[in-house]
Amino acid sequence: ALMITDECINCGVCEPECPNDAIQMGEDIFFIRAGKCTECVGSHDQPQCVQLCPIADCIIPNPRCLETREQLEEKFERMNLRRRIHRAMGKVVFDTELKAKPTKRLLWRVWWVIFLGDM
Repeated sequence: ALMITDECINCGVCEPECPNDAIQMGEDIFFIRAGKCTECVGSHDQPQCVQLCPIADCIIPNPRCLETREQLEEKFERMNLRRRIHRAMGKVVFDTELKAKPTKRLLWRVWWVIFLGDM
């Protein structure tokens, strides 16, 4: 994962470019949530925040969270699967009046949307 140093001038150019929404505004400067940062592996050839930041060496590897390319690829795949599940859950109709618990049929429909596309 990457991190933003105190050199940050809060220009905000990095935040909307992060494909994982890992960059957020902190109290004083922007920060990167290490759990969501894949260094753009799976989305781009280079980290977009580093490419766009006007301040040299403002965004650097996080020494507390050094990851190999393979680890970053696995994180990207997990996050991508999680997004697909959330999207599928939004497409499945829930019976709000009965407040039904997930049934086998409901779980089957979610699986169908995730792996085979829209119903």
